[in-house]
Amino acid sequence: MSIYLAALLIGIVAGLRAMTAPAVVSWGAALGWLPGISESWAAFMGYRFTPWIFSILALVEFVTDQLPSTPSRKVPQQFGARIVSGAFCGGVIGAAGGATIGGAIAGVIGAVIGTYGGAEARGRLAAMFGQDRPAALIEDVVAIVLGLVAVSAFL
Repeated sequence: MSIYLAALLIGIVAGLRAMTAPAVVSWGAALGWLPGISESWAAFMGYRFTPWIFSILALVEFVTDQLPSTPSRKVPQQFGARIVSGAFCGGVIGAAGGATIGGAIAGVIGAVIGTYGGAEARGRLAAMFGQDRPAALIEDVVAIVLGLVAVSAFL
């Protein structure tokens, strides 16, 4: 899989769940799945505690996403966070192949796709189930699996 496709996929993950993308990328870096990261600006993503910190943030996001008071992912603050997460995580994946800027751009494109596509898919699933929780849980699983596909592409 190309670096740009992996960066696009991690951007889609960021569009689905803003904190899942950095959690998965940091685990990939810590486990050595992203060669070249340890010699780049993104080396901190593979440090001992980084995956744990991002994982806690991702778990908090999984819970808060279920709350009725959580705003839409398409409001400026939520959308902006997903764009930043996509750019950052895409840039980290890009750094594995010396293409930080290209990876960041692919990550932003993926984040836009994930934000709008995820909102549409979740809305349709929620309508099909008659409630939002099963749709949200499916979206959580998709984000995790897609993230693992993106970071394991270099194995």
